[in-house]
Amino acid sequence: MSDSLVIIPTYNEKENIEKIVRKVFSLAQPFHVLIIDDGSPDGTADIVKALQQEYDGHLFIEERSGKLGLGTAYIHGFKWALDHGYAYIFEMDADFSHNPDDLIRLRHACLPTAGNADVAVGSRYVKGVNVVNWPMGRVLMSYFASMYVRFITRITIQDATAGFKCFRREVLETIPLDKIRFVGYAFQIEMKFTAIKYGFTVVEVPIIFTDRTEGVSKMSTRIFREAFFGVIQMKISSWFRNYRRAIKSSESQLTAPQRST
Repeated sequence: MSDSLVIIPTYNEKENIEKIVRKVFSLAQPFHVLIIDDGSPDGTADIVKALQQEYDGHLFIEERSGKLGLGTAYIHGFKWALDHGYAYIFEMDADFSHNPDDLIRLRHACLPTAGNADVAVGSRYVKGVNVVNWPMGRVLMSYFASMYVRFITRITIQDATAGFKCFRREVLETIPLDKIRFVGYAFQIEMKFTAIKYGFTVVEVPIIFTDRTEGVSKMSTRIFREAFFGVIQMKISSWFRNYRRAIKSSESQLTAPQRST
């Protein structure tokens, strides 16, 4: 039995899904994998179901009808993970932009006997800019988006939009998941911001992000607009919200010093 669950949302990932699943299960640290598939018409779910015969009790799938958004997929997965007793819950993309080998480093950052963080973020920007195969325009958009988030929210996370993360279960038990409002990449910002506001320790672990080589990116201008305007809405809403578990008094103190593992 593993104490660690990797949640992978999918929509039309038939080129990547088998390879990413096999890679995670090849790691020295045992992980379980939960696929949240949003009705992929390309047969992604069928590939996962076939693999379940090989990885019985380790690979799971939750199928949803229609493309319901990244944020709702992860919220669905978080609730499933909590219901099934996992101690460490991970977010990871299916397309190998996140290196599965780094799962071990993220988990290490959250172990009480090691980094003792509450949330570990696989960060592209904590040590320079570590992005491979992205066009310069997208690199600049992502980098300056994180600067914009830091300016508005006053948190110090260098990679605010990162989607490669490890949560200790206490974080997801504390955050009212049904009140997380964003569904696109703003969801990633909101989860970090909310964890920090509740007084949890968030650290950044440097990674190298490699753009997908197979399949199609799900980024859109609608997702970007949600993130841009949503950050302001999120900040204003936080003024009227009671973060009962917050343990530090000022926003400038809420983010722990960056650590690497």
